[in-house]
This record gives sequence, structure tokens and C-alpha cells, in this order.
Amino acid sequence: MIELILADRCTECGACVEVCPTNVIARAVAGPPLLARVEDCQTCFLCELYCRADAIYVAPDCDRRVAITPEQAVASGRLGQYRKHSGWDEWAGQYPNEQWLMETVFRRAGEAARPAEADDKRTT
Repeated sequence: MIELILADRCTECGACVEVCPTNVIARAVAGPPLLARVEDCQTCFLCELYCRADAIYVAPDCDRRVAITPEQAVASGRLGQYRKHSGWDEWAGQYPNEQWLMETVFRRAGEAARPAEADDKRTT
């Protein structure tokens, strides 16, 4: 689920607004786009894929929000990782464009599910 648009990285190009299939992201009057309808996010990663500034953090958990700060998102090393591993834009010569495999997405989802599963077991 989309969690953050990092204002200090955002170029305000609007690409994320244009590609979002569920209109989760809305243009702002001024500044970076707004997360208008996060609950409608399908975790398709299109916004992250089209963000050339690597200013968007999408958490792999599509069922619930994940609390994360901009500093944590930067430190995670995941900003732009999906674009890179998809061989998108500037990465085309270094990585094959195998977006259809979505290997990175599934790996990230599995990593996110492990702590959640542990939490669920402790509460039951």
C-alpha cells in the first residue's frame, strides 16, 4: 500500500497521478501530490515505477497501512528499488525489464508478512 511521497525528492511532475488506476494520488494546488484515497490502493507499484525521482514509498503489505517515516524509507534502501529491478528507464541497460515476474514485489511482501504473522500469533 502506498505510504509516503517524500516532498524533498518529488519533482511534482504528476506522473504518479496519471498512472494510478484507482486515483489514490491527487494533484495538489501547490507542492507534491496528495495521498487522497489510500484505502483504495491496490499496491500495483505503478506510481513507484513511474516516479523518476524515487520519491514514493509503497509498502508491500496491501492489507494494512505500515507506519514509516521519510527517514526510515530512505534508510531502507527501497526507494527506487522496484524501478531498478524492473529495468525501467535509466536501468534498462543494466537490468532486464522483467516486470511481469514481479519477483521483488513478492519478496518484499513475504518480508512484510513475516513480522505481521508473528504479531497475529502473539495476539491469539
